[in-house]
Amino acid sequence: MKVLIPGPLRSYTQGRHEVEARGATLAETLHDLDRIYPGIRFRMIDEQDAVRRHMRIFVNREQVRLLDTPLRASDEVLIVQALSGG
Repeated sequence: MKVLIPGPLRSYTQGRHEVEARGATLAETLHDLDRIYPGIRFRMIDEQDAVRRHMRIFVNREQVRLLDTPLRASDEVLIVQALSGG
């Protein structure tokens, strides 16, 4: 399925803003993404296996928070990283 990568994480994908990954759930898809682009999953998922507070993940334009969300090969996953600072 198509996974859209935010600018701050593109260093993991060799600058690519759109990549492909596989999985029947969001968790499986993020593991596959990490297999292809090592280290990227840790930037999105914390040590308690939850989506980090500053990350938003959308499946077909609908925000999801649960890693066991089922996915289809035709789905589009959009990863958004909130900006912060002062």
